[in-house]
Amino acid sequence: MRKVVDCRDMPSETNCTLAITGEEDEVVRAAAEHAVSVHGHTDTPELRNMIRGGLKDETPQHV
Repeated sequence: MRKVVDCRDMPSETNCTLAITGEEDEVVRAAAEHAVSVHGHTDTPELRNMIRGGLKDETPQHV
């Protein structure tokens, strides 16, 4: 099942609204890169574990 991580679920000084959806490892990698480049975090195992813990199952959208 695809996973979603949404910046709106995390405390942010920039009020970031980015959501990333995909396979779990892809989302964790992309979210860590985003956290480093946009939010100034350091890419550590702890950061990736925090991201992984915040993943949610994707809810199918019907058009």
